Amino acid sequence: MDLGIAGRKAIVCASSRGLGRACAEKLAEAGCDVVINGRDEARLAATAADMAKRYGVKVTPVAADLATPEGQAALLAACPDPDILVNNNGGPPPRDFRELTRQQMIDGVIANMIVAIELIQKTIGPMTERRFGRIVNITSGSVKMPLANLDLSSGARAGLTAFLAGVARTVADRNVTINHILPGAFDTDRLRSVLGNAAKARGITPEEAAAQRAATIPAKRFGAPEEFGAACAFLCSAQAGYITGQNLLIDGGVFNGAF
Repeated sequence: MDLGIAGRKAIVCASSRGLGRACAEKLAEAGCDVVINGRDEARLAATAADMAKRYGVKVTPVAADLATPEGQAALLAACPDPDILVNNNGGPPPRDFRELTRQQMIDGVIANMIVAIELIQKTIGPMTERRFGRIVNITSGSVKMPLANLDLSSGARAGLTAFLAGVARTVADRNVTINHILPGAFDTDRLRSVLGNAAKARGITPEEAAAQRAATIPAKRFGAPEEFGAACAFLCSAQAGYITGQNLLIDGGVFNGAF
């Protein structure tokens, strides 16, 4: 299927690995020039070189902390007027909410809510003028099904979702869409790290911890990052212009609900 976005310019945040990289790869495969971002300069450069070679598009790496004004400025200097913006950021580590300090809460809200809003503020104007824009925010399945000890992540991401619900409706007539993808358990380095820590705490092997976790998922497996990236690319496609303000939950059936 031709997604109709070849030649478009895309920014994908936190995309040197994991779900962010999967999104960037699928956009590159669709013919987009892509700006990728991360903090590990060497990993980022290697990712950019690999993607450019495989897909034959321009891939620009920007090593920057997007929680800072300087980091955002560097990102937008590389691509001042993106057609596509994919917001993504790792969540704060699991922690009992009683242990959270005021600064940790502020940092969590900045990372998982405010950064995305600031980048949208800076890019949505030109999108509306060109009458094309696709904004996708990677949040979490915990927005619909909150998990204890992930309260800060869930709260900040839910805040972003609610904040943008109204915004999405104000730009829909300009062919600019804003949607969210809510991942469940995907086979990424982050998930393997969490499973490794859980295995150590319980005195079992990482393989046993992974098998036990996968058994709780109706699909009986973890998601493949490529599946997630494909869903993101479709929401960024020309054909997805009538989809906006929506939350796409991709969790293998874990959320037990009809709506």
